[in-house]
Amino acid sequence: MRHVCAGVARHGTILAVALLFGLLAEATAAIDGVTGASPNPQFTFTARADYLSTAEGGSYLFWGYALDGGRAQYPGPTLILNQGDTVTITLHNTLDEPVSLVFPGQTGVVATGGAPGPLAVEAPVGGSVAYTFTASQPGTYIYQSGSHPELQLEMGLFGVIVVRPATSPKQAYNHPDTRFDHEYLFLLTGIDPTVHDYVAFGVQQLIDNTAHRPVYWLINGRTAPDDLSPAGAAWLPTQPYNCLPMMHPGERLLMRVVNLGREIHPLHHHGNHARIIARDGRMLASTPGSGPDLGTEGFTILSIPGQTVDAIFQWTGKDMGWDIYGSSLTDPALAHTCSSVTCPDANNDGRDDGTGEACYDDTTHEYCPDHDKPIPVLLPEKQDVTFGAWWSGSPYLGQLGGLPPGEGGLNPFGAFNFMWHSHTEKELTNNNIFPGGMLTILYILPPNVPVP
Repeated sequence: MRHVCAGVARHGTILAVALLFGLLAEATAAIDGVTGASPNPQFTFTARADYLSTAEGGSYLFWGYALDGGRAQYPGPTLILNQGDTVTITLHNTLDEPVSLVFPGQTGVVATGGAPGPLAVEAPVGGSVAYTFTASQPGTYIYQSGSHPELQLEMGLFGVIVVRPATSPKQAYNHPDTRFDHEYLFLLTGIDPTVHDYVAFGVQQLIDNTAHRPVYWLINGRTAPDDLSPAGAAWLPTQPYNCLPMMHPGERLLMRVVNLGREIHPLHHHGNHARIIARDGRMLASTPGSGPDLGTEGFTILSIPGQTVDAIFQWTGKDMGWDIYGSSLTDPALAHTCSSVTCPDANNDGRDDGTGEACYDDTTHEYCPDHDKPIPVLLPEKQDVTFGAWWSGSPYLGQLGGLPPGEGGLNPFGAFNFMWHSHTEKELTNNNIFPGGMLTILYILPPNVPVP
């Protein structure tokens, strides 16, 4: 058995950068939202109008749910509940038409006050209504207005509910196969600005739903690249949620994908396949207790309007054919080890001597069969390539290299970056301006840089 990996020599530089940015306090990423006081959380929403921004400079009227008398937000507050919570949401209405809340996937919803509507008890103009239900099943759910939905959903009256299982907050469901290290929300929507302008100008009668044509596509309420900005950014006061997934090699990232637009959105996640473990808050299990054994793997997650999909994504660099931390054969400074205390490997082939299974380093999660293998192609010279903002100057994880003046700058930790985006290419624009729309960047961080 070889020694546990001591890391590559230049990781000290990366660690110093991490300290500079103050990223060492938190090791687990969780979804932004509000929790309330379990087991009886209570929330107060107010439906009101405000304005949202798009990354190319647009500004549009929207309707949203405001929390505790604050500003309306797009999307509404993400509710983080525990299985078994009995939740009460009081809704006040300041808009010029009745509004309501419906909770697909929840049972036993009781409304108090308000007035009967076509789909739900409504808060009339200037009035209120309260809804109570028990979050009996873990999973990812939506809430939305059940009033005038062809307009109110377009205008922004919707949000997400996450119900954590009773067994563990680090599982998506009550089965260990749904465990995760980090979780991220991917709430997918679209905006047709013509509808918003007609509402702003008081000419709703001109809205033609048969001519609906979105030209903005958003993740968590922001168009790219605004979705990469920090959560709660001051310059986006009504769009508090961002989307910037990060993880280390070998970790499990839970993707909570929610489609609240009018179209199918194919979320394509570069880097590796993901295993879909649940749809609409129900684990894909053949029998109770079997775990997500009916789950399937794919590189694109399709979600239809109103649907939620949960998936587990992992990345290790397995079978890349070269050492992601660099080879001592090309640079002695990159020498390091790869081993595990539970994986005996006397012949140093990167595999367990007994089972033949691949070993992974205990610390870096390096895929040992590829240990110290150089990149098997001749890399181009700097003058022969076009640099991107996320290029660290080195092909190896945790390494920084020389860059021409003005190049790079968005990858101070030597991370590997993968663009995650809609596979409907028109959705990568902001009102016909590329790039934008429904895209984000996954950061694979080196092991000594914590996930913020």
